[in-house]
Amino acid sequence: MSVARTLPPVPDEDAVREILRGVADPEIPTVSIVDLGMVERIEVGPDGIEVELLPTFVGCPAQDLIRSTVIDALTPLGRPAVVGFSFRRPWTSDRITELGRERLTASGFAPPAEPAAVRCPYCQSGRVAMDSAFGPTQCRSLFYCRDCRQPFEAFKPV
Repeated sequence: MSVARTLPPVPDEDAVREILRGVADPEIPTVSIVDLGMVERIEVGPDGIEVELLPTFVGCPAQDLIRSTVIDALTPLGRPAVVGFSFRRPWTSDRITELGRERLTASGFAPPAEPAAVRCPYCQSGRVAMDSAFGPTQCRSLFYCRDCRQPFEAFKPV
């Protein structure tokens, strides 16, 4: 007598997206990959789940970590997950959700804006100066607030 293995019910795209809201960006753990706008496509079928992500920049060193974290997060759904990064459509900073922008600010990062429009995430002052166009990663610049005197990073608009 053989025992047939039954898979759990097929989840829908909304259930997968909700799980992905819990996957934090490794560099800014207060913001999810969904709120950063990295999730390009989710396909759910009877044989598995496929997730296509957009890296925030081509040379992002966290891609393998993000991929494995997404696969781990989807494991409880009981279906194989294939997660990959795509470059057929580039990520842009307008993909960051309003919640993502709020969480960036709360974490001490200025959301994407042209340098003249960057505001301090600590005191909201517009009296800021760019210290360096090159921050710790390619997608961020270093700024200094002239009012509260705090240094901070700002996402580059892409």
